[in-house]
Amino acid sequence: MATQLHTQEAVYAELWTSLASLLRSYTAAHGIHSGRHATVEMIDEKISARHGKKWLILVRKNTLVTWTRENGSSGSMVLTDHGCLRSPECEEAMDLTAETWARDLMRNDAMEQTR
Repeated sequence: MATQLHTQEAVYAELWTSLASLLRSYTAAHGIHSGRHATVEMIDEKISARHGKKWLILVRKNTLVTWTRENGSSGSMVLTDHGCLRSPECEEAMDLTAETWARDLMRNDAMEQTR
């Protein structure tokens, strides 16, 4: 039983690493034509993505992922063993959620810079 739990935790750890990588890739893609860059860091069970005044913090505790934004909004999702993030509203593939977060981080900052 302990081996099965260890293996299951390894799956979630790998998915967590993949989520950080997706955020790096998508923020880079959204900033490529404007020369803008975001910083995405992962330290243990925490991922932080920052661009200008915008930021997103993700914290994982087992399968529960809590997110917080610079504007005070926050929420929780469940990381599934098949690479999805499930919120009370829906379940979505992890890459789609990461792309939405990245687009929001990069787009909002660009809009503020033009004001």
